[in-house]
Amino acid sequence: MRNDKKGQQYRVNEQIRVREVRIVGDGDSMVLPTRQALDMARQQGVDLVEISPNANPPVCRLIDYSKFLYQQKKRAKEMKAKQVKQEVKEIRFGPQTDDHDYNFKLKHAKEFLEDGNKVRAYVFFRGRSILFKEQGEVLLLRFANDLEEYGKVEQMPSLEGKKMFLYLSPKKAGVAKKSQQKMDREKREAEAKEAALQQKQAEQEEVAANGGLFANVKGGEDILKKLKENDG
Repeated sequence: MRNDKKGQQYRVNEQIRVREVRIVGDGDSMVLPTRQALDMARQQGVDLVEISPNANPPVCRLIDYSKFLYQQKKRAKEMKAKQVKQEVKEIRFGPQTDDHDYNFKLKHAKEFLEDGNKVRAYVFFRGRSILFKEQGEVLLLRFANDLEEYGKVEQMPSLEGKKMFLYLSPKKAGVAKKSQQKMDREKREAEAKEAALQQKQAEQEEVAANGGLFANVKGGEDILKKLKENDG
């Protein structure tokens, strides 16, 4: 059994100095004098652990304190692992970024947003290029528009010193809004597949009607010819 330990989170055994406690476990609950609860813990070879000190009376459990702490740490670790760690990824542009560089950075921004990270895109104005700030703003707005399926704008382009920033946050998985152009393309592809399938089925039905049992057999047409010649 565990006794006093510096910095421990729960009161254990003799550290529990109230007159009575409520013992819970396996769906049962009973109120006992603290001394009697300590005796029960000793008899079972476990600890009396106070898990809810603000209850009236305080709630305790008869458990192995070391095992209890291990389970608590394991549970906290699992919860932490499930939490999505969100980072802020930066994308830098010049005021006159060419299409090749733009598309390269657009691809990375899509990956960042799909991974659940935020994106901070900015245009850096060096020297007299600050004269092209309107051009930089147009570039960032184009960037936001091209990423509408993957992220939403947190802050519109704003100039801070020599940099103009745009902030994007990821959309939740499964709720990305498709553009009308993409939906139309997917619809056309689905209709084309359906038409091809119907045509194939019609051809198979025609062959089956003309060829009977030999329609789908390898060399079936030759067999049919021979049969017709014999009949003749």
